[in-house]
Amino acid sequence: MASSPVSRPARTALALATFAGCMVGVAYAAVPLYELFCRVTGFGGTTQVADTAPVEALDQTIKVRFDANVAAGLDWDLDPVDTEIEVQIGAITETLYQAASLTGEDSWGTATFNVSPPQAGAYFNKMHCFCFELQHLAPGAVADMGVVFFVDPAILDDPSAARIDTITLSYTMFPADAPAGAELAANTTNPVGPQPVADTQN
Repeated sequence: MASSPVSRPARTALALATFAGCMVGVAYAAVPLYELFCRVTGFGGTTQVADTAPVEALDQTIKVRFDANVAAGLDWDLDPVDTEIEVQIGAITETLYQAASLTGEDSWGTATFNVSPPQAGAYFNKMHCFCFELQHLAPGAVADMGVVFFVDPAILDDPSAARIDTITLSYTMFPADAPAGAELAANTTNPVGPQPVADTQN
C-alpha cells in the first residue's frame, strides 16, 4: 500500500524547523569567529595579546586612563590604583587594579574589557592581564590584580589612530562559578586567583 503524501502544512513546518536548526548552528559557529575577528582587528575596542614587545620604545608618549566596574551579582569593589598615566609608545608598562570582597563568602569573578576610542584596540597589546584568568577572593580579602601592556608604535602609521592622545582601558568584573573542587580548597588556599595583600577576615 502506498504511503499517503505529506500534507503541505506539514512540509512547511518541517522546512521551517530545519531552517531554524541551521540558523542556530550558524549562530553558535559565528560567536568564536566574531571573537577572533575582534581580536585580530581590534574591532569594537578589543585589545590584542602579545608575547613580545617592540624592540625599542619611542620618545613620543600617550596617556592611558583606567576604568573599572562590577556587574550586578558580584559583591566586590574594583578600582584602578592609578586612574591615568603617561607612557612611552612601545614601552612595556605595568599597572594595577585593586579588588576587594565585600561578602562573607568565597567568591569568583571574571573580567571583560575594551579600550576607547575603538580604533586604538588594534594597537593596545596586553602581555599579562588578570582578565585572562578566573579570579578568586576569600571573604573580605583585598588583592592587587596586574596588567602588563604596551601601545604598538604602528598606531602612528594609521591615519585613523595617529592623532589619538588618550586611550581608556575599561574592565567590568562579572560573577563566575567556582571551578570544580575550588570551594573545598578555598578555606586554606587561593588556587585560581591573586594572592590577597590584605585580609580582614576574623
